[in-house]
Amino acid sequence: MLMVVSAYYQRTTGPTYPESGEVEVAGQTIKYKLIRTWEGETDADISVDVEGTDLVGKYRYKRYKSFDEWTEKPMQRIGEELHAYLPGQAAAGKVEYEIFLGDGQDFVKLTQEPLILRYKGAVPMIVLLPHIIIIFLAMMFSMRTMFEAFIKGKNLVKYSMWTVILLSVGGMTFGPIVQKYAFDAFWTGWPFGGDLTDNKTLVSFVLWVVAYFMVRKNPKRRGWVIAAALVLMLIYLIPHSMFGSEIDYTQQ
Repeated sequence: MLMVVSAYYQRTTGPTYPESGEVEVAGQTIKYKLIRTWEGETDADISVDVEGTDLVGKYRYKRYKSFDEWTEKPMQRIGEELHAYLPGQAAAGKVEYEIFLGDGQDFVKLTQEPLILRYKGAVPMIVLLPHIIIIFLAMMFSMRTMFEAFIKGKNLVKYSMWTVILLSVGGMTFGPIVQKYAFDAFWTGWPFGGDLTDNKTLVSFVLWVVAYFMVRKNPKRRGWVIAAALVLMLIYLIPHSMFGSEIDYTQQ
């Protein structure tokens, strides 16, 4: 149950999860779901469902972490949808944008703050699916091993070993492969960069390796397992992709 809650939390939080909400525009209630990630280097297509033809839209954008000025354009209507197209960027490039809807004279901004959309490469499901499944199995085994430590169970060393194996495969093996497909780099955490996803994976893996060898040498050292499991739980509370890979256009 704890693993499922963690999986749901990771799925529905973070800076790349779509921004949803609703606003009142010219007497209409408009519900929106604006994307914050885009696969490929093509123009990102952002759409808003708008019934009828009374409302029009405009948007403005600029590259994130750049000296660019805002560029403003009208949204294009396709059926009952208004579309905005953000210029394509290389993997890890980001564009911040705002959407406005109105009657042509008065406009309402959909979000209080500009949204940041990150571009990334496509990750094959044959790589992404094992990464997701195994990393959450590692979380489940970590929690189960912590319970084993609390009850002073006989399987403490075995469960610790499986936690390390799953973290090694899901996080330290498939993780860099996913990173390579998405952002053209196997590792952007310490000591090469500050990618939080890479760094928190490294911290949890190292702590669990230490905990495993501690209880393997002396099963009474259960505190190491409890500490490693609690740290991993805290790490999973950090939304996915926080402080992830990005291009700093001000340095180019």
